[in-house]
Amino acid sequence: MPIHQYPQLQEFLNHLRFERRYSAHTITAYQNDLEQFFQFLISQFEGPALSAITATFIRSWLAEMKEEKISSRSINRKISSLKSFFKFCLKIGAIKQSPMGSIVSPRTSKRLPVYVEKKDMEQLFAYLPFSDDWKGRTERLVLLLFYSTGMRLSELIHLKQSQIDPANGQLKVLGKGNKERFLPIAASLMEQLVAYKNNRPELSGADELFVNEKGKRLNPRSVYAFVNARLKEVTTIEKKSPHILRHSFATHLMNNGADINAVKALLGHSSLAATQVYTHNTIEQLKAVYKKAHPKA
Repeated sequence: MPIHQYPQLQEFLNHLRFERRYSAHTITAYQNDLEQFFQFLISQFEGPALSAITATFIRSWLAEMKEEKISSRSINRKISSLKSFFKFCLKIGAIKQSPMGSIVSPRTSKRLPVYVEKKDMEQLFAYLPFSDDWKGRTERLVLLLFYSTGMRLSELIHLKQSQIDPANGQLKVLGKGNKERFLPIAASLMEQLVAYKNNRPELSGADELFVNEKGKRLNPRSVYAFVNARLKEVTTIEKKSPHILRHSFATHLMNNGADINAVKALLGHSSLAATQVYTHNTIEQLKAVYKKAHPKA
């Protein structure tokens, strides 16, 4: 719900939307974090003025979240949201000093990315039946594109017909912060994309490449649902989502010796640190090979 006594919050969200061009999903995450913080200030400290907010107030909020068993990962995200907000407030002159200077983020244990085994992905496309109608063709092609490119869900859903470049065998993708990147596409997959594009439902008025039987753009929930259902047929891993296919794409590349900087570029990561998590799976694979093959292992 809106926090009327802190108008800078809406200014900040407008800044993210119109100047930084963040996705709606990211803006909602910032909004939720910051509204929770301001609701806490109002309920516990009668809503101090923005310039009167100190590190003590923030630590009190963090302590309450720890008591509620909120994960360190979630707390760190909320701290990041606060840092961005107060940095913006400094920039526009709403405050003279950020209260975040002495706030320390809790340590988190690094989780290795979960992924689908290569043999399971092969089984998905080689043996599982897909219905021979628009719905079946859409689902199979979406799954194939996720696994073949490592695209994010939002990138795939908003992929325009004009972003396909058959002549150069590539797709242009708009990633986070509207950053462009080009993804190589195998000839056989490109043929399927072009055929799909040329056989769209007559009622379709959408610019997006992927549409449902009624010619309307796919929505995230429906894509998540059919990806989840299909992965259940080939794997027992706990999470079965489009993002798991992104992890699978990156992990299989790294396990086959791909250069980490190339994988970084393909994923659209701004930092190499984000890509380095996939090297851990490579190391685990090497350990398994060593243990199995070396006489002294």
